[in-house]
Formats: sequence, C-alpha cells, structure tokens
Amino acid sequence: MAAVFALAACGSFIGRSRAKDIAEINVSSPELREGKPLPSDYSCQGDQGSPPLRWSSQPLSEAKSIAIVVDSHTTSDSAVHWVIYNIPATTTELGADAASDPPAGSGQAKVTSGKGGYEPPCNPEGSYRFTVYTLSGKINPKSASLSGILKQIADQTIARGRLTAVGIQ
Repeated sequence: MAAVFALAACGSFIGRSRAKDIAEINVSSPELREGKPLPSDYSCQGDQGSPPLRWSSQPLSEAKSIAIVVDSHTTSDSAVHWVIYNIPATTTELGADAASDPPAGSGQAKVTSGKGGYEPPCNPEGSYRFTVYTLSGKINPKSASLSGILKQIADQTIARGRLTAVGIQ
C-alpha cells in the first residue's frame, strides 16, 4: 500500500511524469470551490456520487484522452477515491455522479478501498484533490492495479490542473 502512495500521491505522482512541459488545465465545478469544504452531498454522508467537474486548457494536438484522479492526503490517512481514464480528449466536463454513468469508452480503476468507481470521502478534516490530466495516449486497462494505472497516467501527462476541497461541509 505504501508503494501505491509513494507513486500516487499527487505531489510525487505528478513529479514522475516524463513530459517536459506540462500545460495547465483550469478546473472548476458548479458545486466545488477551491479551498472550501466539499459539500456533504458528495461525501460518504450524501448520495450524489461524484461532483460535476469542468476543465479547459490550450488546444493540445497530441491529446488523446483525459484522466481524473481524486485523492486525499493527511498526516494520518491517504487514499485514492476515484480514477476515471480514457475519457475522450474532446470532453470538457462531467456531470454529477459521472462515476455511475461514465463517458463511453472510459474506464474506472479500483481505488484504495478496493471498490471500483467513486469512493466518497469521509474525513471531515481531509483535503480532497480533484486533478484532471490530459494524456498523450490511452490507458491500457490490462494494468488493472491502481499503481499500474496511476503510473500510466503519470507517464503520459501533457497537461494537468487541480481543484482542492478542504474538509467536508
């Protein structure tokens, strides 16, 4: 498990990308605000599933797909709550509860808990990072382990952006 977080923690996860220049993605949501609490509807206290997300960046001709990783990291607890990948590169938003109805052709990894899809955060003191990645290729789902999929995302990242919720309302 520690190896997964050594690779997957967003700070070191992003740092392992082989891309030379990482373009910036602007990430927003009609339900989330940077540095504000995650609405409880999108936590384990609610029933809304994954929150809606929107993103934009400069056009990238080499973009082949989008991946989203939701993780948390505190001194006492680290977890990956959602990994969705192979989202078509032309997609610029996902609606609420997209984990239950993902875009055609996309896949979702089993997260830290072993569950596939969105695992709602529960720690009211946690920091929850919704990171969007533009990739130069597609993820091969044969590498079904969480660490294998996260490594593929890191190796193919050409742009990234993040929206961080702090705590739960």
